[in-house]
Amino acid sequence: MRASDFASLNAFAAVVEHKSFVRAAAHLGITPSALSQTIRQLEERMGVRLLNRTTRSVAPTAAGARLHARLAPAMEELDDAVAEAVATSNRPAGILRINVPRVAAVSLIAPRLGRFHRNNPEIVLDLVVQDALADIVSGRFDAGIRIGERLEKDMIAVRLTPDMEMLAVASPEYLDRRGIPQSPADLHRHSCINWRWPTDGSLYRWEFVHNGVEFEVAVDGPLIATDPELVLQGALQGMGIAYVFDERMYDWIAEGRLVRVLQAYSPTFPGLRLYYPNRRHVSPTLRAFIDCLLDRD
Repeated sequence: MRASDFASLNAFAAVVEHKSFVRAAAHLGITPSALSQTIRQLEERMGVRLLNRTTRSVAPTAAGARLHARLAPAMEELDDAVAEAVATSNRPAGILRINVPRVAAVSLIAPRLGRFHRNNPEIVLDLVVQDALADIVSGRFDAGIRIGERLEKDMIAVRLTPDMEMLAVASPEYLDRRGIPQSPADLHRHSCINWRWPTDGSLYRWEFVHNGVEFEVAVDGPLIATDPELVLQGALQGMGIAYVFDERMYDWIAEGRLVRVLQAYSPTFPGLRLYYPNRRHVSPTLRAFIDCLLDRD
């Protein structure tokens, strides 16, 4: 295989995995027009169309899907081989690609970005913020971060935070108008801010526990969002009751901007974990990132 063939196949795999020429080009460090030309040349050499393109989307053809299914494991093996070769130098360097939910990006990673760069100037962090569950293997991520109960199978996990508690909160102004709910059943008489799961589009049913019994409540209200920041802003601005976990809420509660309700019914969930495939060697680059998140650097 010529070097140009490998580059073209790598470009094709990136488009399939990112589902976008623009995002794939950004990942590869080239322009979308150059990427499009590379794919056209690959299709011409192979004599088969690999991608169906529209103004709004890109998806593999049947031939493209078959090629990618065979290509992805080979690309993963090459990534592993390069990672092992780099690991022998014990020098943290190169691109580190991590898939993270927004809560981890905001609370864990953002406050440590400057320190991580100062301590590891030869590492390029490629952070993909995505609340929907992602297959880090097929997506060719080095690692992911998720709540402990939502980890993929056959993964090595590193605990990053203690267990996380769900908090139902509302602004003082809202509670003055509508009253304070005394039990989850009272939520049917309140305005609640709904969270839509990015995975399947369904609405999150609020989870509670009482005397060891777990139960769920479907709520209604003036706002539905897939971004937790919008949920929090809705609560801060008096739209209704929000039910999320976010470390910033403890500060807002202390400042009087939010009031916690239904505390006796709030469950806890396993905290955030960084995870990676159990067969993959932990490179110095990934180890440096883990040490930074655990404040061991």
